[in-house]
Amino acid sequence: MKPIFLTLALALAGSAQADTLRIATFNASLNRQNAGDLRADIKASDAQVAAVAEIIQRVRPDVLLLNEFDDDPAALALFQTLLQTGQNTTGDGTAQPITYTEAFRAPVNTGVPSGYDLDGNQEIGGPGDAYGFGFFPGQYGMAVLSNLPITNARTFQTFLWKDMPKNLMPNEFYSSAAEGIFRLSSKSHWDLTLDADGTEVHLLAAHPTPPVFDGPEDRNGRRNHDEIRFWADYVEGASYIYDDAGTKGSLGDGAHFVIAGDLNADPFDGDSTNQAILQLLDHPLIQASATQAPSSDGSAEAADRQGGANKRHRGPAAFDTADFGFDRDNPGTDRTPGNLRVDYVLPSKTLKIVDSGIYWLPNTDPLFKLAEFPTSDHRLVWIDVEIPE
Repeated sequence: MKPIFLTLALALAGSAQADTLRIATFNASLNRQNAGDLRADIKASDAQVAAVAEIIQRVRPDVLLLNEFDDDPAALALFQTLLQTGQNTTGDGTAQPITYTEAFRAPVNTGVPSGYDLDGNQEIGGPGDAYGFGFFPGQYGMAVLSNLPITNARTFQTFLWKDMPKNLMPNEFYSSAAEGIFRLSSKSHWDLTLDADGTEVHLLAAHPTPPVFDGPEDRNGRRNHDEIRFWADYVEGASYIYDDAGTKGSLGDGAHFVIAGDLNADPFDGDSTNQAILQLLDHPLIQASATQAPSSDGSAEAADRQGGANKRHRGPAAFDTADFGFDRDNPGTDRTPGNLRVDYVLPSKTLKIVDSGIYWLPNTDPLFKLAEFPTSDHRLVWIDVEIPE
């Protein structure tokens, strides 16, 4: 199936300044148990859907990657329409509507049956044997909303893990036949070319698998590591990469790019393999210094308030982007991994960061509850970059 562009011929709302672009990623937890449920919830003005829409309206990104948005073109179109109505879920003032002129979606690997026993339970079938964990094709999918023209798209849904040189696939865990069909991306990897007033900027979007829910073979941790490595190799021009159309090649020298997504890896804490995210944070072509990292007062406050594993974390709590630190059934216990930095918007060094932030509010803010669970366990992360002429 080919990628699909959805275009609305409507006036722009909340677009960037001529030379500045706001790019955001948001794991919005808009995944549902059954195909079609998300579409029904949007139609029914579900409270969680409305809260997600309000956050987007208040941050007003020009380009937005949505992770965990079930792949359904009708649901995506309905959500675009919902964003054109101001939301007021907290009762503290209505947010301004926002219109996105373009939307992009494409198939993902979640819920797509592989025909092999990929989870090692000696049975074939079910979410663990899909190319990416999911109960139906497209669950936990991705979508991009943009107020810049998307002039080209490369997708890498079917790229095989075995075709990455020096990959970390646990060969002793999978059969040789399973290795031969195993796709690297748990969802997909997308390279979308944005036209920023005549300047090309590549949005590199992905959502690697969490490095947990496995055994001593560390199959998910290893896959997460290599899904992240894919972008590290791609931006430096690796020749082994091919896309879903069969075209080989990566980015060219000097390309402007922004890597975005829930990458499910923290540089200091959590369960990622071989400090997977450092493949990007320490990359010579990527701008990722701690002084420019998105931060928030709310994330630091949450770590103090929740305690538990957060007390042992080495990473700065102000950089956390996901609330994994509060066991709602057992508050004050140590049963969670704590809050982590797992969502990223990382620009190339060819772009200048003007501002950045995480939509995680302190509890003194009137809108505090807007981004809290059950809206999502993740927070929207954004950067403003200056586009060179």
